[in-house]
Amino acid sequence: QVQLVESGGGLVQPGGSLRLSCAVSGSLFSRFAMGWYRQAPGKQREMVAVVGSFGTTNYADSVKGRFTISADNTKKLAHLQMNSLKPEDTAVYYCNVPGTTYWGQGTQVTVSS
Repeated sequence: QVQLVESGGGLVQPGGSLRLSCAVSGSLFSRFAMGWYRQAPGKQREMVAVVGSFGTTNYADSVKGRFTISADNTKKLAHLQMNSLKPEDTAVYYCNVPGTTYWGQGTQVTVSS
């Protein structure tokens, strides 16, 4: 059984940084894509960033230049480095293996002064 566990969320002031991590356990392909999504109160879940199984990345326009996704398939870890955070980045952030039903439980990110 595959499980994803996110960590690293918290409260940060505008302009600050956070680094989210996603640990994957269980059997997966040797190479797999990873994605980060977020859901703010009253809004639909949206894609934030995805890294393909061979390293290609894709970002939502709202986070380009501020967020960086990375993944280590050998260690089954994914990270989301978030810089220059804005109040509108406040949401629950989830990691996912694209194309599967494998989701983490989410980690809260709150950007507020």
